[in-house]
Amino acid sequence: MSYRQVFLFRCLFIISLIAVVYLAFAPIDHTMIGRINDKASHIFAFFMLALLADFSFPRKDFGWHKILPLVLFGLVVEIMQYFLQLGFFSLFDLLADVLGLILYAFSYPLLKRLPFIQLRWR
Repeated sequence: MSYRQVFLFRCLFIISLIAVVYLAFAPIDHTMIGRINDKASHIFAFFMLALLADFSFPRKDFGWHKILPLVLFGLVVEIMQYFLQLGFFSLFDLLADVLGLILYAFSYPLLKRLPFIQLRWR
């Protein structure tokens, strides 16, 4: 990947982190459908954060040095929600975050085959 491409992915990664923090503190819907959508949102958000982190630092494979900071980020957001009383600490939200990371890790071989994404592994 070129320097410009890496820079672009790093900018998108930072913007995405900011968006996740913003959305974490936005008013939430407490209905059952809202909770299901919330978990799906966590999974999708952390899948995309994993992809952006992976593409932002292409010299290293997707491993613990990328996974652990994202898990800690999710944990810190949950803790902040609890202490700021804007939401509540949810272990299920954290598990959904981890599931998004796991889904990215398992989709890794498939992603390597997609023509428009292969630039990461060149």
